[in-house]
Amino acid sequence: MNARNMHDFSLIASLLEVVGVGVQVPGRALLQSASAQFPAGQVTAVLGPNGAGKSTLMSLLTGQRQPTVGSVFLAGKALTAYAPAELARVRASVAQETQVAFEFTVREVVELGRYPHRNRPGRADADIPLQAMQATAVEHLQHRVLNTLSGGEKARVHMARALAQVWEPAADTAGAQPTRWLLLDEPTAALDLQHQHRMLQLVRAWATAQGVGVVAVLHDLNLALRYSDRCVVLQGGQVVGSGATAEVLTPLCIQKVWGVVAHPVAPQGGEPGPRQYLFEAPV
Repeated sequence: MNARNMHDFSLIASLLEVVGVGVQVPGRALLQSASAQFPAGQVTAVLGPNGAGKSTLMSLLTGQRQPTVGSVFLAGKALTAYAPAELARVRASVAQETQVAFEFTVREVVELGRYPHRNRPGRADADIPLQAMQATAVEHLQHRVLNTLSGGEKARVHMARALAQVWEPAADTAGAQPTRWLLLDEPTAALDLQHQHRMLQLVRAWATAQGVGVVAVLHDLNLALRYSDRCVVLQGGQVVGSGATAEVLTPLCIQKVWGVVAHPVAPQGGEPGPRQYLFEAPV
């Protein structure tokens, strides 16, 4: 294999992608001919107004829904070709709404994240649930019953469960490891301001330091600008923008897609930093 082919193989191996996908339901199309790539080691935000197809796209990436047309690929291989147990060891998702029918404690829910690894436990497996709870600041809730918590606390618990699922202790890492993925559908929706930033700082750190591929549906464009490397913008079930977040989320794009006027805000003191906007609804 020559250098070019090795580079191409490495690129494909680190991609989650949808190619020409469409999702039809009686009476309308939820997605139409949508293609997008989600690289490992980066945070990709999926953006768009209500009803644009964001959660439908996420359901294709998680394998919960099959496209009517088109395909979803992970590392160059059709997602449907993977065994569920194989996917569960490298990919975790957090849905918008997750109901737990039984009276599980917080720790028990987080420990469920390690279930896919039960046949090949690592030396540090017993420590991972606590580390995951510490990462999302819910370790003080570990003995509480999940269903007694607030919406924001539950969201942080489910994030801890997802982190535990794809956690790779450094002591157990030897040689090349498969790329891991976090697929998050509106992970900040129930969180207060502090925990919104803490959550996105956390997944950004995982992407940068560990090469984890993060795909997150977000509504807050300023959070997307601050924490995501790339974005995919949907409107009416179609991809209308894709690329580096700061290059895609221009005032013109925002006005066309969301129907609001975006005023750029310069970083304080003229220092370089992420672009932020003040938004104004047109009169």
